[in-house]
Amino acid sequence: MPLVTTRRAGLVDQVIAQLRESVSAGEWPVGARIPTEPALVAALGVGRNTVREAVRALAHSGILEVRQGDGTYVRATSEVSGALRRLCGSELREVLEVRRCLEVESARLAATARTDEDLAGIRDLLARRDALDAHDQFVLADAELHFAVVRASHNTVLTELYRGLTEVVTASVATTFESHALQRIPHDGLVEAIAAGDVERAGREAGGFLEELIEELPGHG
Repeated sequence: MPLVTTRRAGLVDQVIAQLRESVSAGEWPVGARIPTEPALVAALGVGRNTVREAVRALAHSGILEVRQGDGTYVRATSEVSGALRRLCGSELREVLEVRRCLEVESARLAATARTDEDLAGIRDLLARRDALDAHDQFVLADAELHFAVVRASHNTVLTELYRGLTEVVTASVATTFESHALQRIPHDGLVEAIAAGDVERAGREAGGFLEELIEELPGHG
């Protein structure tokens, strides 16, 4: 999405909005380096100070990361995701513990709130996930499956909280997948519990594999 020339009023806010849109729209994916300051100045038609202030604000919110001498990189897709990434950091245990809290309750709610359409989508995602061979594709499909279960809870607040964890959830899936010698944790039991409307089993299935992963981490007491 090309950047458009800003108006005079509220230049910093306009630049912030446009940079944020470039990130959320996927033009600049997580991990990518954004255009240089001179390039942004030329594209936006604003001064260096305006660009610097906008970048500084987005770095403070966790969306961007300024690396001195290297450039500015995309760190998260939204302020919520940036805040959660700061809270969780790179500590896998903390990410898995947060996932356990959200995914167990989501599965329990989904067992009674899911629609036939939700269930069909979840089953399709499970089948697609299990049929994939490529590591990166499997990781993305697995994270998408978990998010589909959360959406099936039909709890808007819970869904938005989990949406903010998209990057750290995907990273945790990749890390645990690799640490288990590329073994794929089955989720058939979780899906069937949701299909049967079994609230207790759905919660156990959602939390069980996460409990195992947490227990296997170094330093678990």
